[in-house]
Amino acid sequence: MEKEKINIIAIQMESIIANKKANFEKVENLIDSNIKQNTDILILPELWNVGWACDKFIQAAEPFENSNTIEFLKNIAIKYNVNILGGSFVNKINEKYYNTCPVIDRKGNLKAIYNKNHLYSYYDDSEGSYITKGDNPVIVDIEGVKIGLTICYDIRFPEIYRAYRKAGADILVNMAAWPLSRAIHWNSLTQARAVENQTYMIALTQTGSLPTGAKNLGHSLIYDYSGNILDEINTIEGAIAATINLYDMYEFRNKCTILNDIQDSYEVIYNV
Repeated sequence: MEKEKINIIAIQMESIIANKKANFEKVENLIDSNIKQNTDILILPELWNVGWACDKFIQAAEPFENSNTIEFLKNIAIKYNVNILGGSFVNKINEKYYNTCPVIDRKGNLKAIYNKNHLYSYYDDSEGSYITKGDNPVIVDIEGVKIGLTICYDIRFPEIYRAYRKAGADILVNMAAWPLSRAIHWNSLTQARAVENQTYMIALTQTGSLPTGAKNLGHSLIYDYSGNILDEINTIEGAIAATINLYDMYEFRNKCTILNDIQDSYEVIYNV
């Protein structure tokens, strides 16, 4: 563990649908207004550059080799001397499209990508009609801190978070565009992921209205390894921030070694 403490800030915003230029300007203004000099990691929400509008995904897609979004994030990283978990954008690879989180280091280098593993296509949403699901969870090591990456609908699958914890994750992150209509689910699931894995959890979502008349939740939170809320924000645009103390987390894990009690298998016996 290279760092005992790490300073994190996450930006909550209302994306302007299908208007990258306006969203770039909005993000930079929000960062400039909220970032502190000693910030180590900056996090953005899912699809911040285009908003949650499935029918706009294909026209918003960018290949890595010609991506205005990646270039923007690299410039932000260098300008503010900060590592970035870049929320997500629609990434075109050959003739496939992915909901991709890019990770950029302080010098503007692309360190890793995570392609959303679970696609939401229920009720009025149709992400799976446009987007190809990713194949693997991804941990990124940022200056000695191991971070497990997830996007929105992934939060409903505890298996991915347990896999991250077993692989050594210090921090779990979910970058979302989560609906107001499922607020109970968001609050319960994000807190549970922190508690069951004894891991810091950053749960960042968009806020604001959508073209369908629905609304994003706009209740972003940072939890500690016991599920305590370190910071949160309601429906306004702004930021949440916290200093994460990894030493305290590892002390807690050493005193309460619950993962040692996981059984190799859980074979269910049916009584008829």
